[in-house]
Amino acid sequence: MARLCTLFSGSSGNSYYIGGKDAGILIDAGRSARQITVMLDECGIPVTAVKAIFVTHEHSDHIQGLRVFASRNHIKVYASEGTLRMLDKMGCLQKVEADVVGLEGMECAGMQIKPFHTSHDCAEGYGYRVTTSDGRIAVFSTDLGFISPEVQQGLSGCDLAVLESNHDVGMLQNGAYPYPLKQRILSDRGHLSNEACAGELAFLAKNGTTRFVLAHLSRENNTPDLAYQTALCSLTMAGLQKGLDYELLVAPRENTEHKTILF
Repeated sequence: MARLCTLFSGSSGNSYYIGGKDAGILIDAGRSARQITVMLDECGIPVTAVKAIFVTHEHSDHIQGLRVFASRNHIKVYASEGTLRMLDKMGCLQKVEADVVGLEGMECAGMQIKPFHTSHDCAEGYGYRVTTSDGRIAVFSTDLGFISPEVQQGLSGCDLAVLESNHDVGMLQNGAYPYPLKQRILSDRGHLSNEACAGELAFLAKNGTTRFVLAHLSRENNTPDLAYQTALCSLTMAGLQKGLDYELLVAPRENTEHKTILF
């Protein structure tokens, strides 16, 4: 049985472990190498279990600890060609072995990892669709301006979806952010709102997805309860029952309770 451990999630850093007890991968390394190492240990995952790091894009909250963690532990890094090019320019690949993962996907840690393009203001963003050794499918899709047909295809038919629920539109519009930043977040190359995320969940649930993890919440323009209630309302209005048709969770900013999701 595979496990998902949301180590960190949000604008202060993102990193997720998926795999078994002895072998798996990280999606992003957006906190310091020390913080990632400590959190893995506290969640019962040895660093030696991490066989590769798959990077979604080059923004700091996804790669802060990448160079040190990967080089120190001799872990290979995979990403899109555009992301690797930017990481190289930023000096994040010094003493790090890295390679492109193409859209055809690849095998790692006994799992199949297949990327898909996302819409975000970065060089070439990826989401990842991970098929475990026992045929279970988890999809990671954050930092989205909108749900494109490619993203929807990547999400469809999965067992577990980690999907961005970044902001409440009203909180953002009435908040303290400068106007250009608000426009960036609300654009098709920005971040997915609670409402946009919630609208996708009902479609996914009716097509077989049974576990949802709301991720990458804004500290300033969202709350865990608001994201949860928006998603719950959409799923309920679609005639779906929590605990019977689906499970709904919010990824913590830091997994201080060391929770692991088995699926």
